Amino acid sequence: MKKRTIMIGVICLLVVVAGASSYFYRTELKTAAIKLGILKGETEGKQVAGSQQVGGAATAGHQHGAPPAPPETKVASGEAKQPEETPTVEIPTDKQQLIGVRTVKAAIKPMYRVIRTVGRIEYDERKLATANTKIEGWIEKLHVDFTGRYVQKGEPLAEIYSPELVATQQEFLNILRWASQSKSVKDERTAMFLAKDAQAILEAAKERLRLWDISDEQIAKIETTGKPIRTLTIYSPVSGHVLQKMAVQGMRVMPGEKLFDVVDLSSVWIVADIYEYELPLIKLGQTARIGLSYFPGKEFSTQVDYIYPALASETRTAKVRFTIPNPEGTLKPQMFTNVEIKINLGNRLAVPSEAVIDTGVRQIVYVDKGEGYFEPREVTTGLKVDELVEVTGGLKAGEKVASSANFLIDSEAQLKGVVALPYGRKK
Repeated sequence: MKKRTIMIGVICLLVVVAGASSYFYRTELKTAAIKLGILKGETEGKQVAGSQQVGGAATAGHQHGAPPAPPETKVASGEAKQPEETPTVEIPTDKQQLIGVRTVKAAIKPMYRVIRTVGRIEYDERKLATANTKIEGWIEKLHVDFTGRYVQKGEPLAEIYSPELVATQQEFLNILRWASQSKSVKDERTAMFLAKDAQAILEAAKERLRLWDISDEQIAKIETTGKPIRTLTIYSPVSGHVLQKMAVQGMRVMPGEKLFDVVDLSSVWIVADIYEYELPLIKLGQTARIGLSYFPGKEFSTQVDYIYPALASETRTAKVRFTIPNPEGTLKPQMFTNVEIKINLGNRLAVPSEAVIDTGVRQIVYVDKGEGYFEPREVTTGLKVDELVEVTGGLKAGEKVASSANFLIDSEAQLKGVVALPYGRKK
């Protein structure tokens, strides 16, 4: 009887242990299934059902009113009303001092363009003269026998013997004798006609001599002496230096042949080359400074005298001419000079050139907004003069821009994804 009771107790204990084990096993299995997502749909279904019940109650409470707007519509309309924010990058003050950030105000300043080039001294072509002859003959005497000699106006250069000229003078003397003999005719009427004809022929002979450059003084000398002049003297037409001498002692010359070139060097030309892209800035009358390396400290002030109409195809330059006085003759043709032309471009909005970052596609400046914030802004630029660049759009006078360390600011902006808005886009 006692054994039976023990057996029943053991069986009851096993049943209790088995039931407890089954209960704990199912609980652990359900928890694992939820974690793995097997029962996720069921759980969400219950949550949705609960939401629908709550929603139904809310709908029932508003059966006679307008339904509320969807949340998405409200968010979208709110975003449409908000203006686009200005992109900025923050650089704390201590970091600005560390990297050496400096700012400068964009201001309207007078801008000047200085064009520097090399010039070459040339002869003043307006003061170049040629000495030649109008008769055929031979050079019998040469007064100026080397190139470069200085001659005065009217100074003899050479003497030419011409048989034709001697024959013409002899005819003039014969006409002169005939005119004097006509006065001895007794018939007054005949004498009057002869005198009139003789005078006309005499004047024609004189005019022929004048056309061959025989002066009135020489003609008077021929009349006084009654002898022809053997040689014709060629005189210098201007005062200056003999630039070219083609005449040689004993040489035969023909009518119109050039014998001497004489140039007056009291004033000279300076011809300078100006590049094609600089030509629109050059105007007649602009002041230029001329300097020479072999006259240190001495400068000549002059003006643009002429702009030549053609360009040199090899160098793509045009020639510009200046005229300067040379009373002492210190300026020699073919000397090189330094030419500087300062051009006033007027007042323009400008910033330092280092303040503008040129990406190759657009130009960016960083505007100081205060409290350590910098705005990347696209601008349009114009003329570049020395260390200034003209800003034609995107910036106003008085705004501060970073003029140094702006590449470091740009690097920080790139790392933070801050990009300048396109120029002209409304904010």
